[in-house]
Amino acid sequence: VQLQASGGGLVQAGGSLRLSCAASSRTSSGVTRGWFRQAPGKEREFVAAIRTKDRNKVYADSVKGRFTISVDAAKTTVYLQMDSLKPEDSAVYYCAEDRDRTILSAMHLAASYNYWGQGTLVTVSS
Repeated sequence: VQLQASGGGLVQAGGSLRLSCAASSRTSSGVTRGWFRQAPGKEREFVAAIRTKDRNKVYADSVKGRFTISVDAAKTTVYLQMDSLKPEDSAVYYCAEDRDRTILSAMHLAASYNYWGQGTLVTVSS
């Protein structure tokens, strides 16, 4: 499985961006697709995740109310709509996929994901 992340860029604080994560193949059983981010000098952290079959979603506290994760009707592309962006949201954003059924309590764990895409850089200026 190859994951292609896109949509990063430079935006002013308060602005919006939408990231996309497309998969090279799909499975009828559904997957869990997550977004993680890593800022320079910091550890990778969880942002949001969605199970494509039942559309259950999990968000990090730091992005709740500002970011929205969704999946397209074909269940191949997952989006991360990022609104009210802050400078501290600046990071490389990575999408990841788990093809085993992920329990809700594990969706925030990087270890739950089998496949990772390349990152897309988001820079929020103050």
